[in-house]
Parts: sequence; C-alpha cells; structure tokens
Amino acid sequence: MEQRKRIYESIIKRLLDIVISFMVLTICSPIFVFVAIMVRIKLGSPVIFKQERPGKDEKIFILYKFRTMTDEKDKNGKLLPDDKRLGRFGKILRSTSLDELPEFWNILKGDMSVVGPRPLLVQYLPLYNEWQKRRHEVKPGLTGLAMSKVRNGAGWDVKFKYDLEYVENISFGLDLKIIYWTIKIVIKREGINEKGYSTNSMFKGERIE
Repeated sequence: MEQRKRIYESIIKRLLDIVISFMVLTICSPIFVFVAIMVRIKLGSPVIFKQERPGKDEKIFILYKFRTMTDEKDKNGKLLPDDKRLGRFGKILRSTSLDELPEFWNILKGDMSVVGPRPLLVQYLPLYNEWQKRRHEVKPGLTGLAMSKVRNGAGWDVKFKYDLEYVENISFGLDLKIIYWTIKIVIKREGINEKGYSTNSMFKGERIE
C-alpha cells in the first residue's frame, strides 16, 4: 500500500500535474491576459502577487497569484487592514478563485501539485506541533481536501484535520474526488471567508492533536 502511494505521488501524480498545468496555461491564456489587464486597471501594479511559502519538506518557494488588494495606506504610511484594501473586484477574484490561476506555473515548475494541502505562510512554520507538521510530507496544492470541504469557512482545527487525512490517504481516486468537490464549492461560492475575517484568521499555534 505504501509503495503504491509512493509510486503514485512521485511518478503518476507528477506527470498528471505537468500535463494539466501545461494545458491550463496554454488553453486558458486568454483568460490570464484578460484578468491581468483588469487587475492592472482596477488595482494597479504589480499584477502578480509573489510571496514565499513552504512546500514539501518545508522547502521555501515563491508562490504566484493575481493581486486582489490595493496598496492603500493610512496617514502614517501604514497599509490599511486587509478588509479595507479588498474591494469588490478583489472579492470577485477570490470568490471565483481566479486569483489562483498563476499557481499553475508553480505546478508546472514542480513547487506545487494540483491537489495537496494549501501552502500556508512561512511565519507559521515554528508554530506547528509534530502532527500539524505532517502536512509538509506532500507537495502543497492548488486545492486540497480542506479546500474542497470547507474552503476558508472553518477554523484551523478542521482544516488541519482534513490536511492530515489527505496525507495519510493520498491516491488517484481521492484526487479526482477533491477536484470534483472543489468545482462544486467554488461554483456555489461557499466558504469564501472565515466568519469575521476577509479570508481567514491568523494561525497562532494552537496545539491541535
């Protein structure tokens, strides 16, 4: 069983990632161009948001997304809170997940996979307990079990539970189900944000066993 999981993850899953990401980047290039132009008009430049994220085995890579927030600052030159900089257009990009499209470049490069735990912030790395760290045993994904079930609409305990469930049960069949569930939750625009937050709360290192 473990050998089958290793073969799927290291060979078959990687080949599928290359094929899918190449097809999306090629076929959907007009959508990429359109979204990029709209981001430039509505939000300014740079069009692409870049940020360091931890990948498999906690290796750091640069994540690419379309920007969704302005650079509005207060009178002291400090950036306004996220909910103040996230306008209607940014909310549309996030609710439809169009802001995630540049991540297909990360998938093609091998930083990410189509399916896997979502890559979180580097600053969270020292806060994980041993159980939570296991989410880095596989490549992070454009979507994952947590994304397909609750998106951002649940607390960290629930999302970590789904992440680890995926790590322990990774398979082709599960990946297909997650892609299907993700399409459904995005179309319904469910779980776009955690209650009381523009996306989700900051992880503060709660020990979740």
